[in-house]
Amino acid sequence: MFRCARIQGLDTIEGLLLFGKEHYYVVDGFTLLRTKEIADIDSLPADLHDPIIPRTARGPASQKKMCYKFAFDGIREVHKRRYLLQPIAVEVFSADGRNFLLSFPRKIRNKVHARFLTVATAIRDSAQESVSGQKQSAKVEPGTGLISSLNFGEKSVTQRWERGEISNFEYLMCLNTLAGRSYNDLMQYPVFPWIVANYDDEEMDLNDPETFRDLSRPMGAQTPDRLKQFKKRFADWDDPTGETPPYHYGTHYSSAMIVASYLVRMEPFTQTFLKLQGGHFDLADRMFHSVKDAWTSASKHNMADVKELIPEFFYLPEFLLNSNNFDLGTKQSGVSLGDIVLPVWAKGDPREFIRAHREALECDYVSAHLHEWIDLMFGNKQQGPAAVEAVNVFHHLFYEGNVDIYSIEDPLKKNAVIGFINNFGQIPKQLFRKPHPQKRLSLRLMDTPSNPGFPCNPNDKLFFHNLDNLRPSMQPIKELRGAVGQIMHNDKVVLAVEQNKVLVPPICNKYLAWGFSDLSIRMGNYDSDKATAVFENIGNGEILCASCPDAKTIVTAGTSTVVHVWEFGKGKDRRLLGLKCPLYGHTEAVTCLATSAAYNLIVSGSRDRTCIIWDLSGLAFVRQLRGHAAPVAAVNINDVTGDIATCAGTYLHVWSINGDEIASINTATVRNQQILCVCMSQLMEWDSRNVIMTGNSDGVVRMWSLEFVEVADEPCRKSRDEASSSYKGEIPRVCKQRSADVTDSGEKSTAQRLAEFKDPEYLAAHAVEMGSSADSDAGMEAYERRRPLQGDCSTFSSSENLISFDDTPVDSAVDALDADIPAVDRQISSTSSNAVASPASDFEMVSDSDVKDALKTALHPLAKKTPQQQQRKLRDGFHWQKQLVFRSKLTMHTAFERKDNKDPAAVTALAVSKDHKTVYVGDAKGRVFCWSVTDQPGRVMADHWVKDEGGDSCVACHVKFSHFERRHHCRNCGQLFCSKCSRFETEIRRLRILKPVRVCQACYNILKAQQASDAMARNSSSTVAKSK
Repeated sequence: MFRCARIQGLDTIEGLLLFGKEHYYVVDGFTLLRTKEIADIDSLPADLHDPIIPRTARGPASQKKMCYKFAFDGIREVHKRRYLLQPIAVEVFSADGRNFLLSFPRKIRNKVHARFLTVATAIRDSAQESVSGQKQSAKVEPGTGLISSLNFGEKSVTQRWERGEISNFEYLMCLNTLAGRSYNDLMQYPVFPWIVANYDDEEMDLNDPETFRDLSRPMGAQTPDRLKQFKKRFADWDDPTGETPPYHYGTHYSSAMIVASYLVRMEPFTQTFLKLQGGHFDLADRMFHSVKDAWTSASKHNMADVKELIPEFFYLPEFLLNSNNFDLGTKQSGVSLGDIVLPVWAKGDPREFIRAHREALECDYVSAHLHEWIDLMFGNKQQGPAAVEAVNVFHHLFYEGNVDIYSIEDPLKKNAVIGFINNFGQIPKQLFRKPHPQKRLSLRLMDTPSNPGFPCNPNDKLFFHNLDNLRPSMQPIKELRGAVGQIMHNDKVVLAVEQNKVLVPPICNKYLAWGFSDLSIRMGNYDSDKATAVFENIGNGEILCASCPDAKTIVTAGTSTVVHVWEFGKGKDRRLLGLKCPLYGHTEAVTCLATSAAYNLIVSGSRDRTCIIWDLSGLAFVRQLRGHAAPVAAVNINDVTGDIATCAGTYLHVWSINGDEIASINTATVRNQQILCVCMSQLMEWDSRNVIMTGNSDGVVRMWSLEFVEVADEPCRKSRDEASSSYKGEIPRVCKQRSADVTDSGEKSTAQRLAEFKDPEYLAAHAVEMGSSADSDAGMEAYERRRPLQGDCSTFSSSENLISFDDTPVDSAVDALDADIPAVDRQISSTSSNAVASPASDFEMVSDSDVKDALKTALHPLAKKTPQQQQRKLRDGFHWQKQLVFRSKLTMHTAFERKDNKDPAAVTALAVSKDHKTVYVGDAKGRVFCWSVTDQPGRVMADHWVKDEGGDSCVACHVKFSHFERRHHCRNCGQLFCSKCSRFETEIRRLRILKPVRVCQACYNILKAQQASDAMARNSSSTVAKSK
C-alpha cells in the first residue's frame, strides 16, 4: 500500500494505491498515517496531514470519492514521469485505453515503478504495440560504438521513423511520451508543431515550400521583425539579483491555458478553461476563434504568443465545433463566436481540415525538415549554446533541474514557484544530445506533380493508388465448402472460413462456428477443421452472427434481438464460456456485427433498420444509427479513424464514430441487387484516395471514395433549367442544323452536348449537379461511366482530356470516335438528368473548327489561366458537400454482367492485406480470388481485359481467331483484336504503363491525342511560370 495523488488535468486527488492478488486499486480520499492507520483525508486536521503535492494544482476535481480497479494482466506499459518538474510520478497504461498518472512522496516513485514491473507479467515488450514506439531496452538515441552497432535487434523509435516504418504523427507522439508529456497533465500536454503557413488558398499546394512554416526556427523567430526584438531582449537582459539568466521568451509554447483555450468548446476542457479564468469565459477577442488568426498571432503579431499546437489538430475534428452551443461572446467587430473559422482549403468541413492538415504533416517536405523542429523541442537546440544560437531560450523555471521545490523553505516563494510552473508551462525532457537524423525519403522532393492520379512513384504498390491496374488471380487461391464468410491476412498467410464461422485473433489458428440445430457454439482448429470444444445452453434464439475482438471475448447476436458478450475462463476453466453481459436495444433480429479492439466498440445491425454502437469496455449503449431504408446487412469499423460503414439493401452509409452521417449513396444499377459485405482500406488515413469496398449480389466489387463536390445552395430543377437555357443562344449553327436528330424522348444529340461542353462554366455547373449521393437509383450508372467500359474503346476516365490541339491527332481521334457513335449515344441515353457524363462520351463527328474551339475553352483551361485560377474555386451560390464517389470496380470471375465469366457468383466477403497491396474477394461458391498491383503493367492480365474465351473473333474486323490468327488484348480497353488491328503501340499513363504496349487503333489515336494535349498543357504552364 502506498500513498499517491491521482493527477487529472489541473486537479490532484490524493488517495491510496493498493496491490492485490490479481488487481491493483486506486482509492480516492484516504491517506496512510505514520502509525500505519488509514484515515479519511477530509476528517483529518490540517496539522496531521502532510500533502504529497506541496500545493495542489486547483483542489479536488470532485467531492465524490472514486475507487478504480485494474487487472495486472491488463497493464500495457509503465513509465516514470515528472510532476512539477520533479521526478515523483508514474504513468500506467492499460490495454483497455485507460491510463493513470500517479504522483508519490519523494523517493517512493522508483519503488512503486519496480513493483508494477513485477506484477505486470503481461507487458509485451514490442515496438509495434508500445506507446513509446520502441522496446523498453532500446534507447531513443542509439550510441555509435561497436556494441551499439552490433545490437541489431534493439531498434529505436528514431530508427523506425528514419526508415519510414511509422508516420510523422506516430513518431511525434512517441517522442512526447518518451519526454514525459501526458494527456493526464495539462501542464505537460503533448506538443505538436505548426505546419502550415498558408491559410488563404483554395487548395493547399504541398509541393510549394511557401505553404509551410520554417521548422528550423521556433515560433518566435518566424518573422524577421519579431526575431530582432527577441534577440534584443536577450542581449539587453540585466537582472540585478542575478537569479534569472537571460532568455528570449517569458511565455511558453505549451501550457494549461493554451491547451484549454484550444479545446474550450469540448467538455471537460470547458470547465477547465472556466476554472482558469475564474468562472467566466475570456474576452471574445482573445478567444481562439480562427486557425489563421491563431497562426498570425503566434508567428507574427503578438510578442507574448509563441504557442505551438496540440495533437488534436491532426485527428479530432470535434474540437473545432461548438456543438454544446456555449455562449462564447461577441467580438468588437460584431462577430459572434461559435465554430472555429477554418482555412479556405478546408472547404468549411472540420473533418477535411483534419485530413488535409494531417496530410501536410506527412508530406515529403515536412518529413525532410521535421528533424529540425525536433532539435528545438527535444534535441540539442533545446538548451545550451545551441539554443542561444537558434533563438530558443526560455525562462529558466521552465526547465527541469533548475529548481527543487522541496528545498525552498519560504512558503511564499515556494507557492510562487509552483504557481509559475503550473501556469506558464514546462520544457519537455531532453531526448537527444546530438543533431537529430533526417528521415530517408524514397522520392526526390518537388520533382513530381501533386495530381494524385499521376504515376509519380513506380514503386507505389498500394491497391487504392492503382485501381485501374489491378491484376486478378486467374484461379482461386482458396476454395471452401460453402460461401466465404471471413478472410484474414495474417503473417503472409491468407486465412478464410465459411459463413457461420469466425476466426479467433490474434493467431487465428482457431475458429468459432454456429448455426447448429442444437443452437450451440463450437470452437475448432483451423488446420484440421475439427471441433475442440462445444458450448451449449448459451442463450435463447438462433445465432445469426458473431465476432471476436480478442482471444478472450466473443460477441454473438441473432433472432433473440439481444447482443451477448461472452468471456472465456482462465487457466483450467479455459474451456468454459461465461456470459459477461447481455445488451438490449434492438427490436428485431440482429443480422450483422462488427467489433473494434482499437476503439473498444461493438456495432450491431438489425432487421429493425437500425445500428447500435456499444461500448465494448463498459458494455453499455452509446448511440443509435438511424435512417436505413432496409434491414442492415453488413457493418464495418475502420480501426484507424473509427469511421463506421453500414449497408442496407443497395444503400451504403458512412458514419463518424460519434454517429454523424458523413455520406450515403444508393449503389443500385439493376433491380434485386443487394450489398452483402463491406470493407475499408485503413492505410495512411490522411490519403483521400482510401476506398470503401462493397461486395454485391451481382458479383461486382465496387470501390468508393469520399470526395468534395460542389452543390448548389438551392438544388432545384428550376434553377438548373434556367442555367442550361442561358447557353442555348451560343449553340453553333452546325449544331442547330442537327437539332432534328434529337430523339422523340427529348434526349439531346451528341452535337448539342458538344456545343454546351464548349462553355467551361456550363461544364462545371453540370459536374456538380449530382446532388445528394443517394438521390436516385440512376446515380450509380453515371458513376460507373467514369471507368473504361468493356466493349467500348472510346470511353475513358472523366479525369482525362482525350483530344489534342494538334491537327493530326484531332482528326484521327475524331475519326475513331465517329465509328463508335452508336455506343456513345447509348451511354448518353442512359445518363440520369442530374449526373455529368464522361467528356469522351459527349463527342460526335462535327466540323474540325467546332471541335478545336470546344477543346480550347473546355479541355485546356490551363492555356489561358494562371496557376492561382487553376485551383478549385467555389462558385457563388454553391457549397462544398462530401459525397461518396465511385472509383472503380472488380468484375472478373464473379460478376454476372460479364459474359466471359463462366461461373459468376455473389460476393460474400472482402479483405485487404496488411500492406494494402492486395485485395481478397470471397464469393458464394466458396472461392477466394485476389487482386494485386502488377510489377509489369500492360504485360499481364488486368481486370478490365476480356478473357480469351470471351471472344472468338476480332472486335474491329471480325476475323475469326484460329491457330494462325492469335488473340491480342488492347491494353487500354481490354477487348480482343487480331494482330493487324492491334499493331499499334503507345504508353498508357492512366494505367501507369510507361513503356509502349499493344493497343487497338481507336485507343491509339485517342491516347496519342491525350499525350499531345498534355504536352501542350505543360508547355502552357511552364510559360506562365516563367512569365511570373
